Amino acid sequence: QRQAVPLITAEAPLVGTGMEEVVARDSGAAIGARRTGIVDQVDATRIVIRATEETDPSKSGVDIYNLRKFQRSNQNTCINQRPLVRVGDSVKAGEIIADGPSTDLGELALGRNVLVAFMPWMGYNFEDSILISERVVRDDVFTSI
Repeated sequence: QRQAVPLITAEAPLVGTGMEEVVARDSGAAIGARRTGIVDQVDATRIVIRATEETDPSKSGVDIYNLRKFQRSNQNTCINQRPLVRVGDSVKAGEIIADGPSTDLGELALGRNVLVAFMPWMGYNFEDSILISERVVRDDVFTSI
């Protein structure tokens, strides 16, 4: 049994602490650019960036970032990274170029933004039970793999 699993479509919170981007970057789930450059190629499995900053002659002028696609984690969840950049985009060193599980546009995203109400409802939510709308179930709002 797991306490929390990443959602298929998570959203960044509307109200945050300001640390969401730092947590996403430090978790290793999101990928940041190593050097400043221009995006040469993007597909679902890799991102190629041509470095524009001064490079050491011993280093290649191209950075290749391989994305993890639908891999199994040690917690039996799914790891899938999605590119955030397009061909021709200019990126700075450290800028987030790919999202991972539980990240949305480079920010920590552990859930979804839904409208909630804390109120009694004909006794159906007695003690610690909850009620949800059929739309939440039908649209797979809180579905995970």
